[in-house]
Amino acid sequence: MRTLCLFILVFISILEISPIPITPLILIWIVLFRPPWFYNLIIKIYDKQP
Repeated sequence: MRTLCLFILVFISILEISPIPITPLILIWIVLFRPPWFYNLIIKIYDKQP
C-alpha cells in the first residue's frame, strides 16, 4: 500500500512539470465527488488498532 501511494505521488510530481496543474484538479475532484476508494485509503492510513 505504501509503495503504491509513493508511486502515485511520484507520477503526479512528474505530471506537475507540464504547464497544466494536475494536483489541484485531482483535489477538487476528490472534494466534490468523495470517491469510496479515497475514504478507504484514509481509513487504512489512520487505522490505529491496538
